[in-house]
Amino acid sequence: MEKEVLILAIESSCDETAAAVVKNGREVLSNTIYSQIDLHTLYGGVVPEIASRKHIEKINQVIKTSLKEAGVTLDDIDAIGVTYGPGLVGALLVGVAEAKAIAYASGKPLVGVHHIEGHIAANYVEHKDLEPPYLCLVVSGGHTHLVKVNSYAEYEIIGRTHDDAAGEAFDKVARAIGLGYPGGPKVDKVSKTGRKDILAFPRANIEGCPYDFSFSGLKSAVLNYLNSCKMKQTVGNNLNTDNERQIKHSVYETVFSGDDLIDPEQGVTVADVAASFQAAVVDALVSKTMAAAKDLGYTKIAMAGGVASNSALRAGMKEACEKAGYSLYYPSPILCTDNAAMIGCAAYYEYIAGTRHGFDLNAVPNLKLGER
Repeated sequence: MEKEVLILAIESSCDETAAAVVKNGREVLSNTIYSQIDLHTLYGGVVPEIASRKHIEKINQVIKTSLKEAGVTLDDIDAIGVTYGPGLVGALLVGVAEAKAIAYASGKPLVGVHHIEGHIAANYVEHKDLEPPYLCLVVSGGHTHLVKVNSYAEYEIIGRTHDDAAGEAFDKVARAIGLGYPGGPKVDKVSKTGRKDILAFPRANIEGCPYDFSFSGLKSAVLNYLNSCKMKQTVGNNLNTDNERQIKHSVYETVFSGDDLIDPEQGVTVADVAASFQAAVVDALVSKTMAAAKDLGYTKIAMAGGVASNSALRAGMKEACEKAGYSLYYPSPILCTDNAAMIGCAAYYEYIAGTRHGFDLNAVPNLKLGER
């Protein structure tokens, strides 16, 4: 029987300070997350400097808690895994510095992990049968990728966004219709009472790039619609949508509910706009993923990233996969958002493949998937 491998993993790429202990890449012994979401909600989005300072305050506490919950000490750990990119440079530096200090003091190997590889690896926690090769849709606030997962350490991007990531578009539209931050969960929730077919928002296709995405035009279409409603003087003074620079964070403005009217003449509500926008995003994500799977011969599809917890996306992808006879995998919502368990899973496969990093490991905020 092979020796069990325990990874202490650290994640600090954005606004979650997280640590986890993962055994053999598939079993999570602990997964501790300190979320800063309430703090950043005050500003309508993540403030990098505040995020970095909060990571410094919480990281030791989070690591100690994770080790305690796992029932292990540093002596039991085989390697230290840490996110070193992509992400906010200041936030990444806190985690990388912490991981290097622990690795140096304990004499344990250091394994740097790509954040997106971590999101993909989150699927291994709950789907023990999932093994490469497969196709993965990665959808988050900063990334929208279609990825060929050729092995546990080999990834190939075959589709990507040309502008806004899906999660970024959710945040901007949510702010524009007065739902506030974070946009994804709020749009998902209010959309459940809206009519997704009442507004025909566009689905972008990139000529010569059949698997690529674009959400900037969709976002602009929503803003233009809201602006036209304002010009008809039917919304009132609380909805300021002349352009993106004029959209104020909802904490400083009236926060709208789903049944508030955007266009009284047509009876269009906030929920209708949210649902129609979300339907356009989901349609683009599902259709391009299914087209790539069919063209390239994949029958296993996975999803990863924060937007992978969106209920409409899950339902739409599930329906499409069932119709095509494909297998679909996605993590629980807690493993879709930033966490250290996913980093521990990815670090395990890097570790057994022989990946080791020196103490010159640095944060790489724009690290590309597949780079080492």
